[in-house]
Amino acid sequence: MKFRTRAIHVGNAPDKETGAVVQPIHMASTFVMPAAGEPTGYDYSRSGNPTRTAVEVTIAELEEGCAALALASGMSATHAAMLLLESGDHVLAGTDIYGGTYRLLHNILNRSGVAVTLADSTELAKFEAAIRPETKMIWIESPGNPLMSVTDIAAVAEIAKKHGVLLGVDNTLASPVLTRPLTLGADIVMHSATKYLSGHSDVLGGALVVKDQELFDRLYFGVNATGAVMSPMSCFLTTRGIKTLELRVLEQSRTTMKLAEFLVEHPLVAKVNYPGLAIHPGHEIAKRQMTGGFGAMLSFELDGNFEQAKKLVESTKLFQLAVSLGAVESLIEQPASMSHASYAAEDRAAHGISDGLVRLSVGLEHVDDLKNDLEKAIAIATGESKVS
Repeated sequence: MKFRTRAIHVGNAPDKETGAVVQPIHMASTFVMPAAGEPTGYDYSRSGNPTRTAVEVTIAELEEGCAALALASGMSATHAAMLLLESGDHVLAGTDIYGGTYRLLHNILNRSGVAVTLADSTELAKFEAAIRPETKMIWIESPGNPLMSVTDIAAVAEIAKKHGVLLGVDNTLASPVLTRPLTLGADIVMHSATKYLSGHSDVLGGALVVKDQELFDRLYFGVNATGAVMSPMSCFLTTRGIKTLELRVLEQSRTTMKLAEFLVEHPLVAKVNYPGLAIHPGHEIAKRQMTGGFGAMLSFELDGNFEQAKKLVESTKLFQLAVSLGAVESLIEQPASMSHASYAAEDRAAHGISDGLVRLSVGLEHVDDLKNDLEKAIAIATGESKVS
């Protein structure tokens, strides 16, 4: 079956008892056993819940993995992957990563004696050179956040395999509609289900998907022991969102391509980061690695000035000033003061996240309305207009 058909039907069989085409939400925290120590498949909702099982089956299918885990947030999913590490281990991560991941790696894992190195994952030789004997995991994003860099996942997977290192890929920005890292050689795929999977700014959730049962068992042990699982209601809403995932992502990607082309030609815009543009340094890799589009995220700069970028993001009307991404409504933010404020200032500067960077999450509004909104905000931010 094609992707959108599987998104609707896999994990979503009609309810056996009533015939309802939408499965019931199982809110129960505990389940009766017919005999002591003999559960019928579920015993306690931290360990498993029918509603959570349904969304896990769907996500695993769409990422072409053997199994998935639905967690309480994207960060709890990333943390669950890091529970595979022990004191003395080392993580090599890309430089273009979510600010919350940066914070987890540098301010939480270090307490457990896990070392972290950031290196540019788009420069394969330098990236491989950053691997140490004690490196146990590589963690990348493609497209990256917030610079929209493109990493060759298959090439990094070969490097990881060569060194006996696990490769984890945050696939939140691409979604399985556009990229499926497990098929490219990754070991673990992470999603903030808050974003494209649910798609409506009403869910907090995360997911991990793997292609190896033994690795899944190790991850499940950590998740069951720590308990940061997705709630039944969030599972239900994510399942509902996934049914329109492909339609949303493809349309959002088309709109974003048009906005990127508009911004590239704008006389006041100095730089646009979007892998769909032929001028993007990762464009050819993106064409090979992404299917159907180049995503619904882009970032751009006017002149790199903090106050100018701040004024711009505060001047839009349709683009709402908020962190997060991937929903039907368009969002705008300034990474330096919002999504990536947890970066050390020197690391932001070193990795190209300027104070003047603006990040867009493009929703499902009409492209002409979004263009007009950006045009007016840019004029206000640069002093070219008195429009309010």
